[in-house]
Amino acid sequence: MRFDTRLVHSGQRPSPGTGDIVPPIHVATTYDRFAQEPLRLFYSRGENPTRDALEECLASLEDARFCAVFSSGQAAATTMLSVLTPGQRVVSSDDVYGGTYALFATLGRFGIQVDYADLTDPAEVRRALATDTAMVWVETPSNPLLKITDVAEVSRSAHARGALVVVDNTFASPALQRPLALGADVSLYSTTKFIAGHADVLGGALVCDDEALHAGFVEHRTVTGGVPGGLDCYLVHRGVKTLSLRVARQTATARSIAEELCERPAVTEVFYPGLPSHPAHRLAGRQMSGPGSIISFRYRGDPEKLMARTQLFACAVSLGGVRSLIECPASMTHRPIPRAVRHAAGITDDLIRLSIGIEDPADLLEDLTTALEGDS
Repeated sequence: MRFDTRLVHSGQRPSPGTGDIVPPIHVATTYDRFAQEPLRLFYSRGENPTRDALEECLASLEDARFCAVFSSGQAAATTMLSVLTPGQRVVSSDDVYGGTYALFATLGRFGIQVDYADLTDPAEVRRALATDTAMVWVETPSNPLLKITDVAEVSRSAHARGALVVVDNTFASPALQRPLALGADVSLYSTTKFIAGHADVLGGALVCDDEALHAGFVEHRTVTGGVPGGLDCYLVHRGVKTLSLRVARQTATARSIAEELCERPAVTEVFYPGLPSHPAHRLAGRQMSGPGSIISFRYRGDPEKLMARTQLFACAVSLGGVRSLIECPASMTHRPIPRAVRHAAGITDDLIRLSIGIEDPADLLEDLTTALEGDS
């Protein structure tokens, strides 16, 4: 099956006996062992049929063998890091989600070192990997500066040093980018974002082809309890069916808004891989099937006043949903990062991030331009 067909059909076989074309939502916490033939289900922290269906679907979207889903993207990230042992080292993209930075900050107490590098720079990649490295953590496109890392090249370099490569593919989703096909070992998702797409459920996922890695993920999830319930899994799986349709609409709108922002006097710089001015525009064109629907830009005025003036763009964290959002990373999503570190990475107080939804493009553009003109 091709990608768009998998979105609808993977993990969605009609129910035996009833023929439901949408499998039932399993919310039971435990299972009668004598009612099963063969015995497969014990306790829902470990097993759940609705969860299994979602995992089958998400694995198929990257032509992968395995997927483990979690209660949130942070739970997935924590599980990914559980494969490390004291004394090991992680090299991470220097421009990452604030929650990821906060998670990395806790690793020191477990004897794990995290070093940050600009993984878009081949010279920095070589320098970073000159020291023994267990894992390379790539976020591409990055949050919030939309940096594009060459996943294939970083994977080759990392594997030559014996390092595992994890790609946080949340911003692109499998609709636009498939890290495993580019050489990565694991794709990580906050399924809360584009995959579920409706801002009504939390979730995370780890997709891979390595059976031993996957078994470790599932064991860690079962022991620590970062599991999504049946209803959450159903909501994510329902959302994924329209992933291609939503992303195509969002991307087309984002491209037009990014182009318009370049013409606005109040905007000093626009970060969007779909613009020819983006330093990795060509790489994004090779590695991704589209530039996505997240835009960041620097604003001359007061970000708080700008965000208060928008009517359709809700001032809120998160991204990838059907409703458009606006936020200031320095004071919102990336606030956990110390100010000096944020500024060194380019996440300054004048930076605004947009998540483009599925509203009418003309309405979104009018709302944004009216807000931008408020200081004039």
